[in-house]
Amino acid sequence: MGIRKCQLFWRFLGNMTRKIVFFALFGLVLLISGCADKYQSYKSLYPFKSPSGLPDYTDLDYWAAHPDKKDPADSIPRPLKKEPVDTLADVFFIHPTTFTEKKESGRANAAIDDDYINAKTDYSTILFQASAFNQQSRVFSPRYRQAHIGNFYSKDSSASRKALQVAYSDVRNAFRYYLEHYNNKRPIIIASHSQGALMAIELLKEFFDDKPLQQQLIVAYVVGWPLETSQFKTLSACTTPSQTNCLCSWRTFKMGYEAPWVTIEKQRKTSLIVTNPISWTTDTNFVSRQANKGSVLTRFNKVYKKTTDAQIKNGVVYSYRPHFPGSFLYRTDNYHVGDINLYYMNIRENLRERVSAFLSIPAQRQPVQ
Repeated sequence: MGIRKCQLFWRFLGNMTRKIVFFALFGLVLLISGCADKYQSYKSLYPFKSPSGLPDYTDLDYWAAHPDKKDPADSIPRPLKKEPVDTLADVFFIHPTTFTEKKESGRANAAIDDDYINAKTDYSTILFQASAFNQQSRVFSPRYRQAHIGNFYSKDSSASRKALQVAYSDVRNAFRYYLEHYNNKRPIIIASHSQGALMAIELLKEFFDDKPLQQQLIVAYVVGWPLETSQFKTLSACTTPSQTNCLCSWRTFKMGYEAPWVTIEKQRKTSLIVTNPISWTTDTNFVSRQANKGSVLTRFNKVYKKTTDAQIKNGVVYSYRPHFPGSFLYRTDNYHVGDINLYYMNIRENLRERVSAFLSIPAQRQPVQ
């Protein structure tokens, strides 16, 4: 079955809501990632060109992260440099939308060899999100012809669906290449955010759900996109911090704010998988920011502890305004761009715990300092 989530999701939204979502996400990207012009200085690192316009996953240039090359996913925040590092499992990370330039809104999909987009991808999401998974694992993250952000608020659902199908065809081909050439029956973690999470849902259905490969799945972090329980036959929610062969998902909003699409999901009584990214349970108990092990925000080498709380309600995760220097300026109600960054250290610890459980290696949760 092809990608249908875009069509279903945007059926929920009216024209005004789509515009609100777009500008909210754009503002959040600027807040967390800083001015996009900083990526211009990295463009020279990406001189490769695709003769066919298609990705070639035999070539490391077409991987944003790969264990056979040095890339931003290998980065470790300075306070964590002394942590023991191992490669017990593989993470297949599917990055979110970085093709956001308004002037490019006429293009349905990113060019695979666009030097600016590749620089922006590597020094935003790969550095600040994919790195959260590197302590216990080798990180693989393919470049793909991602759909332009405009596809998520377009009135033309057919064109948007086609753009997402192009994106997924690349992700699927990259994952197939990974399985054939790199996996060697190693344990797998699927990690993803936003558009990447939409791709991950399709990947999980095609390759893991009720398939032999499901036995190699430690966990899937499907973050920043609604994950419906009805989409899977045998895969289900993780309900404890050490459970394996299961799914975690959340979307983060300011406490008290209800996005229009969340309201519609409630009305439709959509059954969603929602995980608290501090307690790693699916209950609705409030978890204080005192249990937040640390966030990695605009300064990669700085870990801000006890920043963000979490509580599941209405199919999403709610938090009071995060506490970090300058957070009084953080006025947005939608914390989408920080879904991973705000819980960076808890994700890092949780992955370690699940890998240990999967491999039956004793692991201890560390107290908050």
